Amino acid sequence: MDGPTLVTGGTGTLGRPLVDRLLAEGAAVRVMSRRPRRADDDRPYTWAVCDLASGKGLGAAVEGAETIVHCATNARNDVATTRRLIDAARRAGGPHLVYISIVGVDRVPFFSYDAKLAAERLVEGSGLPWTILRATQFHDLVATMTLAQRRLPVTLVPAGLRFQPVEVTEVAGRLAELARSAPAGRVPDMGGPEVRDARDLAASALRAAGRRRRLVPVRLPGKAFRAYRAGGHLAPDRAVGTVTFEEYLERRAKAGRL
Repeated sequence: MDGPTLVTGGTGTLGRPLVDRLLAEGAAVRVMSRRPRRADDDRPYTWAVCDLASGKGLGAAVEGAETIVHCATNARNDVATTRRLIDAARRAGGPHLVYISIVGVDRVPFFSYDAKLAAERLVEGSGLPWTILRATQFHDLVATMTLAQRRLPVTLVPAGLRFQPVEVTEVAGRLAELARSAPAGRVPDMGGPEVRDARDLAASALRAAGRRRRLVPVRLPGKAFRAYRAGGHLAPDRAVGTVTFEEYLERRAKAGRL
């Protein structure tokens, strides 16, 4: 089989830089999106309009693909959409399926993590050639936890939590490498360069945005947050990312996005 790499969720937070990286490496790329291609988009990829939730357009989207990188995600239906994608991939001849997951899905009992773990199990048992990469939280997710509170007089911070944010373009680079390599099963996790206290990260985000807010720690209850406080979502032995949170914030500030 000598076809394109199909990127589901190709217009999303991870999908966009992944498509950029694949194109830069000279790969043939097909972008899957629920929306039609913009009229002014003349980039050298093909486009597949597909709604994974219903399956509309899925057969045409996967037809002839050599590799599928599954970046589309929605905690409410991750399992159903992954199963639907796998079924279509089997009918299309069995391309290499690369799945992006989250560090700690097997350690943190959180609904979105449970869905990711169940989707992993579907990929592993699919009969397709497969690769799974787990990554820690992206920088933008960690920043948004703070910056989205702009209308509050204080900034709430989850007490006792640490994060290991990773640069999304670095994860995209690793996925591009995996997509162009032989199926590898579960590969080593990918974490950001530093494990940081949530309060420290929030203070950095506020400074970068030029805001002065009192940080108020909030202890969140339940099994999931006990697992978070225990570090179940961290990969300190896989701190392979290089871009720090402050470097990410500086770049975002220069772009006027804080």
